[in-house]
Amino acid sequence: MPVLYLLFSHKLTKTQEKEAGEELGASDIRYLPDHLQKLWSNVPPNIDDLAEYISPVCNWLRERINTGDYILIQGDYGATFYMVQWAFHHDCIPLYAATERKVQTEKSNNGEVEVRRIFEHKGFKKYQQLNLKK
Repeated sequence: MPVLYLLFSHKLTKTQEKEAGEELGASDIRYLPDHLQKLWSNVPPNIDDLAEYISPVCNWLRERINTGDYILIQGDYGATFYMVQWAFHHDCIPLYAATERKVQTEKSNNGEVEVRRIFEHKGFKKYQQLNLKK
């Protein structure tokens, strides 16, 4: 059975954990260790070599993954793009969490506007690989 690895900024909800087992058939969910989680969640905006920066994450995964394992990848756009390509190259299945966004706007008596965004999990989706055949 495949394992679900998380490159994600927060913990899965109980609903997401249940879905990982039932819909994906994931036998286990594995989070990054704390030091790699901090690295993944805090990609500096001014680095030139993203591959070098996230190489500890790649090394950690490389020591654990098997063909057909899932990797939930969300975070910094550049790091996400890089790791989706990495997952395809290593015969893993890159995923993202699909959500429905609801916006609530409230105007106070003093004219301030407060916007509240609610994200409701709607499932895991596979990243698509381009078919570049000409």
